[in-house]
Amino acid sequence: MLYQLYETQRALMAPFAEFASASAKLYSHPLSPFTHTPMSQRVAAGLDLMHRLAKDYEKPEFGIKSVKVDNVDVAVQEQVAIEKPFCRLIRFKRFTDDARALADMKSQPTVLVVAPLSGHHSTLLRDTVKSLLQDHKVYITDWTDARMVPVEAGPFHLNDYVTYVQEFIRHIGPEVNVISVCQPTVPVLAAVSLLASNGEFTPRTLTMMGGPIDARKSPTAVNNLAMNKSYSWFENNVIYRVPPHFPGAGRWVYPGFLQHTGFVAMNPDRHLSSHYDYFLDLVRGDDDSAESHRQFYDEYNAVLDMPAEYYLDTIKTVFQDFALVNGTWEVDGQLVRPQDITTSALLTVEGELDDISGAGQTRAAHDLCTGIPKSRQFHYDVEGAGHYGIFSGRRWREKVYPQITEFIARFNRPAEIFESAAPARKRVARARKAA
Repeated sequence: MLYQLYETQRALMAPFAEFASASAKLYSHPLSPFTHTPMSQRVAAGLDLMHRLAKDYEKPEFGIKSVKVDNVDVAVQEQVAIEKPFCRLIRFKRFTDDARALADMKSQPTVLVVAPLSGHHSTLLRDTVKSLLQDHKVYITDWTDARMVPVEAGPFHLNDYVTYVQEFIRHIGPEVNVISVCQPTVPVLAAVSLLASNGEFTPRTLTMMGGPIDARKSPTAVNNLAMNKSYSWFENNVIYRVPPHFPGAGRWVYPGFLQHTGFVAMNPDRHLSSHYDYFLDLVRGDDDSAESHRQFYDEYNAVLDMPAEYYLDTIKTVFQDFALVNGTWEVDGQLVRPQDITTSALLTVEGELDDISGAGQTRAAHDLCTGIPKSRQFHYDVEGAGHYGIFSGRRWREKVYPQITEFIARFNRPAEIFESAAPARKRVARARKAA
């Protein structure tokens, strides 16, 4: 019922949002006589803010049309490499006529960015992708809003997420380097562990950023909610059916608007201050600051619904049973064993001020991946960075990205190295299955 009420409220607010937008232009357009009336700037700013608070936010575009490679502008085109019911694997294909830049691009490492399925669209990682495209071939997981997936497509569990990641890794090939941001650190580690256990190739490098590998360490408000409420409480209080008029009508989901409300409730003062600053920027005519606010909240306010079974699986597996760190997680009957990973290099990244994944939660991956030599394990703490700062913004570009680029370049080894180790890994896998 809550979902239907939300959609009704959104439909009722739509004409008011459009009216506010039109009225704001009436008081700000240079050819309008109302622009020259007293207090017109404040009226226009207030109406513009009202429009943004009331409007509906659709999924943004990546909008990456070009990047610089060796100081040469190269064109970028989005291509769908694999399309599945709940996710698309997108490749950012680069094009240029410059021979030197083309030769350089062909030799650059390949990166799979696994975006979080936790309420926001994968475009939240736009800054991440744009930086990576300067020095890498880039793929990203683009998760589908569950309310857009027909019920006939079936359910989507956390184990299905793991299977999707495995399929994407196999599709790209042994040269892949994987970067997981926030939520996917857990299923990505599971996916790579299972590949290793089965004697398949694993990514050359694993970069895990701000994720709940071990949510028991430095628990945040997000962790506490998931750990202190029972599984049945989540089933009964946050799971709703998609209302009519959507392709996924009737599907059980964890609505994106609930996730968004929770994030805002964590820092209400910060958001209130940000909106007030936006109002003042409009009054002062500070277009650059106002546009920066719009870009952030266009992304932040655009949310998606998560499949109920996936959301509930995550609550139980990651935040209540701690199945990965306890060694009890099974995917399709096979135990997840991070210690079986031997050929991948591992880098973990944490933000000093991260209020989503606390200190030590991501670093815990090193305690699990005991098969990786210590000489190939690294950790980086980003001073002054919050959760979003480790993958977007100035700190990402100036501090984190150079670390990741150097790490991938150092361990982006040719496929022959894997081949030399493959027979031993396959023997281990056969012995384990026989036992």
